[in-house]
Amino acid sequence: MSDFYSAVFFDMDGLFVDSEPQWLLAETELMADYGYEWTSVDQNYCLGGPLTRVGKYMFDKSGNAESPEFFTRSIIEKMAVKLSAGAPVMPGALDLLKDLYENNIPTALVSASPRVLVDSVLKSVPTHTFSFSLSADDVTNSKPDPEAYLKAADNLKVSIENCLILEDSPTGVKAATSSGAFTIAVPHFIDITQKDRLRVISSLTELSFENLRISYGQGK
Repeated sequence: MSDFYSAVFFDMDGLFVDSEPQWLLAETELMADYGYEWTSVDQNYCLGGPLTRVGKYMFDKSGNAESPEFFTRSIIEKMAVKLSAGAPVMPGALDLLKDLYENNIPTALVSASPRVLVDSVLKSVPTHTFSFSLSADDVTNSKPDPEAYLKAADNLKVSIENCLILEDSPTGVKAATSSGAFTIAVPHFIDITQKDRLRVISSLTELSFENLRISYGQGK
């Protein structure tokens, strides 16, 4: 429709599902095996991926005990187990998704996590109405590169400049804003500064199809 975004793209970890506590637990468990005490500082540095960067960071903090690839692979394996058991959906996420679906707005889940983790989350939330999902395995360059969001828009044959992206981490926000889309950030651990075409809110419960339609019109 001409008075709304052409599509809405949701990030996964920390935005659609509250998986960050599980990431923290998995990271803490893994690094404890190498005598390293994982803290909130470490978690914040790794927030938003990509997981290759997390693996390299763990490699450095472990004193080069294993390869970066080992740590990347190990954290994915731990998270696959945890996410398969289910991850809490963030407040307001399913209500907003349903609202958009009922108003015929295409949506997609666009994550920097690998396919195995994206599929684990989608399987645990069978009521989702995403048209499709993209993972780190589906692109050459993961977030903060905008490739995934550009590919999502291309899949729907819509202009990215008329799409809305919902993100929570600085890495994801960088990917979203550099794509050219309008972005709404819902940060939890690290402050994000509002600017042109980047709005910051405290919860997805603040959003609905109707108030997004109004803000879209005002933005025009």
